[in-house]
Amino acid sequence: MKIAKLTAALMAVVAVPVLAEGAAASSDAWAAKMTDPAQSAAAMKDPKAFTPWMGAMMDPATAMAMSNAMMNPNTSIRYASGMMNPATMQSYMQFMDPAVYSRWMAAGMDPNFYMSNMMPFMNPAMYTNWMNASMSPAAMNMMMAPMNPAMYTNWMMAPMSPAAMNTMMAPMNPGMYNSWAAATTNPATYGSWGGMMAPWMGMAAPATGMVAPMTGMMAPASGMVVPATTMMAPAANAMDPNAYMNMMQGYNPMMFMAPMMPQAPQPAATPAK
Repeated sequence: MKIAKLTAALMAVVAVPVLAEGAAASSDAWAAKMTDPAQSAAAMKDPKAFTPWMGAMMDPATAMAMSNAMMNPNTSIRYASGMMNPATMQSYMQFMDPAVYSRWMAAGMDPNFYMSNMMPFMNPAMYTNWMNASMSPAAMNMMMAPMNPAMYTNWMMAPMSPAAMNTMMAPMNPGMYNSWAAATTNPATYGSWGGMMAPWMGMAAPATGMVAPMTGMMAPASGMVVPATTMMAPAANAMDPNAYMNMMQGYNPMMFMAPMMPQAPQPAATPAK
């Protein structure tokens, strides 16, 4: 009896930081985060984000929410919009930052990290939830969804929705390419490696700003609005020739051609009289 109480108390202590650090508060929020290309890799970049992500993956409610999301045409539209969002490229470019691997090395030597990931497996309620999942109302609704004509109506009407129209018109918006160029040439996109690129590129930006503003690319209906708290300082305009002139400062192409150029004959030394 005492062992059971101690185990329950330990699980409660471990669950507190998981709930505090988890970015999603519900199974539907987890499904939305996992199907967003700009956020889906966040759990692999930080051990603190991996723990709540792993806990969500072991929850049958998350699996049902993911299944329902796959049957929703808005999920596909939102995913297509996310693939055209510079924040997606910036999210994956952060894997070039050595700090990511330093955090994982430190987590590998932290016993609390192992305990927080092992405790859900030691909780009998997790196995009970999975055994009862097939009889839950959420599972019944998910299994009955393919029999609902409204689902097929939604898929037929999806190409004419405002979100789909915005997504299809996005490649015709020059602002999208300007945002991609600004994000690509922003040293902050590459984490700590960007600090070495900043002097050469002439576009030094704060290390904390990791998302380039998308100038009029996505409407709110497409679900791709970037939070104002994550926007960086205005990056250099990729269409500005001065930006490329700054990048070329200090570059001398003659230093590569010098070994191949013939040497000028040296004047003969005048014999001493």
